[in-house]
Formats: sequence, C-alpha cells, structure tokens
Amino acid sequence: MAASSADLTDDGFAAPRLFSQGISYTYDDVIFLPGYIGFPADAVDLSTRLSRRVPLSVPCVASPMDTVSEAAMATAMASLGAAAVVHGNTEPHAQAAIVRAAKSRRLPFVSSVPFFSPSSAPTLNDFAGNEYALVTEHGDSLSTLVGVAVAADAASREVPVAVYEYMRPTPRSASASFDFEKAAAFLADEGLDYAPLVSDDGEVVDLITAKDVERIRSYPKLGKPSLGADGKFVVAASIGTREDDKGRLERLVKAGANAIVIDSSQGNSIYQLDMIKFAKKMYPEVDLIGGNVVTITQAQNLIQAGADGLRVGMGSGSICTTQEVCAVGRGQATAVYKVSSFAKDHNVPVIADGGISNSGHIVKALSLGASTVMMGSFLAGSHEAPGTYEYKDGRRVKKYRGMGSLEAMTKGSDARYLGDTLKLKVAQGVVGAVADKGSVLRFIPYTMQAVKQGFQDLGADSLQSAHDLLRSETLRLEVRTGAAQVEGGIHGLVSYEKKAF
Repeated sequence: MAASSADLTDDGFAAPRLFSQGISYTYDDVIFLPGYIGFPADAVDLSTRLSRRVPLSVPCVASPMDTVSEAAMATAMASLGAAAVVHGNTEPHAQAAIVRAAKSRRLPFVSSVPFFSPSSAPTLNDFAGNEYALVTEHGDSLSTLVGVAVAADAASREVPVAVYEYMRPTPRSASASFDFEKAAAFLADEGLDYAPLVSDDGEVVDLITAKDVERIRSYPKLGKPSLGADGKFVVAASIGTREDDKGRLERLVKAGANAIVIDSSQGNSIYQLDMIKFAKKMYPEVDLIGGNVVTITQAQNLIQAGADGLRVGMGSGSICTTQEVCAVGRGQATAVYKVSSFAKDHNVPVIADGGISNSGHIVKALSLGASTVMMGSFLAGSHEAPGTYEYKDGRRVKKYRGMGSLEAMTKGSDARYLGDTLKLKVAQGVVGAVADKGSVLRFIPYTMQAVKQGFQDLGADSLQSAHDLLRSETLRLEVRTGAAQVEGGIHGLVSYEKKAF
C-alpha cells in the first residue's frame, strides 16, 4: 500500500516524542534535520539572557573554574557580548577584587602589568615578561602614579638599582572608562606608545600600549559588549551554600557583580534553597542562578525558592567524573530539553553547562531550549585563562582541572560537592591539560559565526525562533547510531589537518 503524502513529509521526531522514551541522550546522540533557509547567516540574532534581568548579545558563559574564569576572561567575554562567572575557589576578598578589576575597565584585556615603588630595585624577572611597569608612590594601584619603568632600561643595568633612577615621566593618562576604540584613538592622537589607564577616583587600573592596539585589531571586530545598568561590563560570580558564603555574597554584591551563581554539583538541596531565599531577601536587585540540575523536580524546587536562572548539567563536563563516581546525572541533551521545557513557563533562562566540544554542540544546546551555554574546557588553554603555558610532548598547553578534583578541593571547592565537612575526600573530577587555543577574542567570534550558520540551516533566525520551532514541533530530530556518528565526522583519511578557521 502506498504511503500517504503526510507520511512522506513526517520526517524525524518532534522533541517531546524523542525525549519521552526513557533514554538519556548526549549531544552527539541526536541530530537535527535541516529546515528552510530564507535569510543570510549574518541576519541570525544570537542575543539572549543570562538570567531574568541580565541580557547578553552572545550566548556564551565562561564557567566558574579556577583554571578558566578570572579578570582577564571576564573582561574578554564581556567585550564580546558574553559573560564569565568568576570562580569562588579563593578568599572572598580576592574574588571580590577580581570582580572589581574586571568591571573597572572597558578594554577587552587585562595586561597584568606590575607595580613598583620608586625606591624598589626590581630585576628583569620582576617585570614578569612585561615591557613596562607602572611606578606609584607606594607600589600599588591605589597610590599616586609617578612614572613608568621600562624593562629594557632595567636590563641595561649591571645590578638592580632603584626605579627612580631610570623611570620615565608619566605620560598623559587615559580614562579607564574608555572602550577600545577610544583608547586606541587616544594613543594615536597623543602620539604615545603607551598610556596608563586611570579611573575617575584616581586608581591606576592598567596600561595600554600601541602593541596591544595592533594585537586587538588583528582579531575579528568587537561587537556589542555586555554592559549592565551602570554602564560597566557584566560580570557574574559564584558562591557556595555554607554560612560563611553569606559574607562572600555581600562582598560580591558590593563589588558590583551583576549575577550570582550558586555553585553546587547537585543543586536540589536544603542548603541551596536556603541560600537562594536568603540572597533574594537581602539583595532582591541581584539575579540568582541556581544549579546544577538535570530534572524537572530539581528545577521546580529552585524556581519556587526564587532562582532567576538555572544551570543544567551533571557529570557532562570533560573533567567531571560525577556520573562515574556517584551514579547520578543525565545525558546533557535530555537534561537541557527537559529542564528548559519546564523553566520556560516560569520565564527562567537555562544555562547548558558542560559537554560543549564544538560549535555543533552549541547549536544543539540552544535549539533544545537553553538560553546560553557554559564552557570550561572550550575556553581553558586560551590566553585569557588563568595559569602559565608549558610544553608537554612538544605541545604548548595550560593546566585545566575539574573543581571536583582533589587538587582543587584543597583550595576549598569541596564545598561544591558537600564534602567540606567530611573526613574522607572523594574526587569527582580530574586534573589535565588543554592545548593553547589562542585568544577568545579570536576564536569565539568564529565559533559564533559557525553557530549562526547552524541556525540558518535549521531555518531559525534567532534563539527565540529556534525555541519556537522546537515547541511547535516543526524542528525535527533523529537519534544517530554509532556508525552514523562516525560517518558524520572526519573519516576515511590517512592523515588530515583540522582547522576550524
């Protein structure tokens, strides 16, 4: 008997049917069927929300890990229209200082320029690879700027001498509120090779050089940055669920954090529910992002407590072993779809946290209902990630560790796994290394261009459009066999070189 025309056009499965079979799917397990292209890829609008009241123009979030997100990552991501969550695996005052440092500028980088006092006698090593150093009255950013020291001048001395003997006069300072184009124009107009950046209250924030301008101009043009109501970069920060985290929360709010992420591997706990309620009562103006969750029941409890956003994922990260160690979690594609299907009815954005290895995974996460994707390994190894490069087997790498690793737990992250009160520590993560990826200012724009092309193939010209196609069951999916996954990747070659851009 011949198939009807309806049967012939009913390709694939709608998401509700696919994800109701009791099977836990990862991103690689599923594939979307293409839609109709009626617009150019550059017309795709990727603007979104991190949480209820925090908009972003790029749906990317840097994970609160101590080998991923500090001031350099936060400024770079915000300048791209994305955001970073500053990790809490440090003392509260140090974390607050990182937030302030990121929000104190409008440039897309942090130079880590050293500060010296006039009477100090630094060696070339004290310049830490920097061409310049800032000389202030007391050798810190809060005291009066008195000059600039040049590493080449220090190197020309046979023995270290006081900086005041060779420091150069302070050039005209640029405002720390200048964005990149204004700062670049300032250097050009003044004919300067470098200029200190000074805030309105006199704090010496950083130094910009002509070489910095040249480097930034070699990257794709910066788009619309993520700015808060105060006109400063959007920066989020993480806290735990213990009593002393209430003090950390206060410091972060005072530092200007735009959103607070309550960082826990399993968010459906009395500890997190109590922390959300406390934070919403004390600081109703600050968005609270709860998690991590993978089920509707977990999500329901956090939303009822007052969460303004949800972080979805449990054991899906490349350095996370929670599923292996604790036998709990969920395939990330299933988790994102299930939680976002519930959260949308409460106007709560979902962050798909973990399992992102390529642009296709980002397309899948967003199309399954997430508003943003949170990335750790994808950003680790970049210039902006904390740590120093080293060589391993001939490759330039940076350390990348899970917050559930024993190494990270010794710094305090065991509270994330509710293990801080236990005598025996059990790891839920590992320590590894990732290859040098260059600057996020370069590879994130290219990645987002690939995401736009993915949305174009689906027939979605925005995140909202993709979500509408999903809910209307216009967007169709299929499950891929192992052979189909192999076929969908690079195969059949003796050798190849893979370059994304």
